Amino acid sequence: MSDLALTHPASAPRVIAAPAAQPGRAGTTVWIAILAAMIGAFMAILNIQITNASLLNIEGGIGTGVDNGSWISTSYLIGEIVVIPLTDYLSRVFSFRNIMLSFASLFAAFSVACAFATDLPTMIALRAFQGFFGGVLIPMAFTLVFTRLPKAQQPIGLAMFSLAVTFAPAIGPTIGGYLTENYGWQTIFFVNVIPTAVMVTTLYFTLERQPLNLGLLREGDWFGIATMVVGLSALQAVLEEGNKNDWFGSPFIVKLALVAAISLALFVANELIVEKPLLRLRLLTQRNFGLGTVAAVFIGFALFGSIYLLPAYLGQVQRYNAEQIGTVLAWTGLPQLLLIPLVPKLMERFDIRFIAFAGTAIFAMSSFMNTAMSLDYSGDQLFIPNIVRAIGQALLLTPLSAISLGSVAPQDAPAASGISNMMRNLGGAVGTAMLSTIVTKREQFHSNIIGQAVDLGREEVRQRIATMTDYFMAHGMSDPASARHQAIIALGKTVKQQALIMGFSDTFAVVGIVLVLAGIALLLTSKPKGAAAGGGH
Repeated sequence: MSDLALTHPASAPRVIAAPAAQPGRAGTTVWIAILAAMIGAFMAILNIQITNASLLNIEGGIGTGVDNGSWISTSYLIGEIVVIPLTDYLSRVFSFRNIMLSFASLFAAFSVACAFATDLPTMIALRAFQGFFGGVLIPMAFTLVFTRLPKAQQPIGLAMFSLAVTFAPAIGPTIGGYLTENYGWQTIFFVNVIPTAVMVTTLYFTLERQPLNLGLLREGDWFGIATMVVGLSALQAVLEEGNKNDWFGSPFIVKLALVAAISLALFVANELIVEKPLLRLRLLTQRNFGLGTVAAVFIGFALFGSIYLLPAYLGQVQRYNAEQIGTVLAWTGLPQLLLIPLVPKLMERFDIRFIAFAGTAIFAMSSFMNTAMSLDYSGDQLFIPNIVRAIGQALLLTPLSAISLGSVAPQDAPAASGISNMMRNLGGAVGTAMLSTIVTKREQFHSNIIGQAVDLGREEVRQRIATMTDYFMAHGMSDPASARHQAIIALGKTVKQQALIMGFSDTFAVVGIVLVLAGIALLLTSKPKGAAAGGGH
């Protein structure tokens, strides 16, 4: 007896005499292919955040400032966002197998190239190409689940995919931090080589060969592709550079914003008009898919945003090194290894909408737990919020995928997968940039408020300066004027540090509010039909 044939994902899955003893079950070859594809999705998502704990080291290595460091992660994410909606079209032109194998190989090659970058522009370009070639691995793994597995087994495949989506970004900074501190930041870009080689070798033998269909190049939605690339790139540049350039007080930002608005408006209009659009946006009119995609945007915002905020806080405020940051973040990822495999069983017993909502609520609670941070709020204090976050994320992604894609027809799965994954990653890209800006703005706000209270005319302030002056004189400074000057500088640093802590606290509150909005969107969905719906078994 043969396994489920791995034909092109845009076509309906073809079953070749499934074994009578296992009706409605995928065969061994299918599962091997899906496992291999999940390695690719895991590595592609891992590399979004693997640099986060090591940003200070990388910034020093390539000679750039802290303000520009977020581009190292964001450029990779933009590369992914651009290619994800192209994946279905590329796989129909060049075949699913060819795209999977060639792009995975180029993903590893550009990853290694990043290790040899010597300046920020080169690093940004290489990371963008790395993200572009790695981005296809995410929707392709997702598509295999919905087009190759029977309905009853899809929750297992979705749990595997969810493990990649949530565990990879959580454990990425841990791996990156350990390698950076022990072997140098360049080594983090070599971690993809062996897993990618295993994946490519496995898929080479388990994916069927298909003919090329180069004639589809003439039917490509090239106007849609161009406007999407220009619009998304300009939008991200506005988000990244706006804070440093006084937002719309800068002519450069105004021009970029106009380019983004016009390009994205033309893109949406084009996709709704043309006969063969790059993105079939009309799928969003399906209630569950539309609301599920809205929730995915908010969850991407929170998922990638929180994993950006935690290393930034630990590095900038607590002065943790890369390995210490990675150790703290590990407790967001490791519990999910135990929890996510249990989610399919929960989905058999309970309404998956309520499971997803519970996960979102728990994730939001973990963010609100970080809204009262103080100077001594560091690794130990983050332990419980990170465990809570891990529980919420574990309960969230698998049911969310089932809600969004469960009611989509198999022939629409590749297109829907592209939209869903693109929007989640877009939410992450926008979230990372916006949260970075919010931290800066709230730090400035609190610094002004605290600064008004730190008046040299106040008795408490004079006493504090006098105490600090005595401290400096007791520790080697003989000149009272110099000691007092040093005390005033130290007081200013304390004010700045406290304002920064309060800025991070406010930003975690924003993440929690965004997750509340995601939960509302999930509650508005209807109960999915089929084996993955839950509550009826």
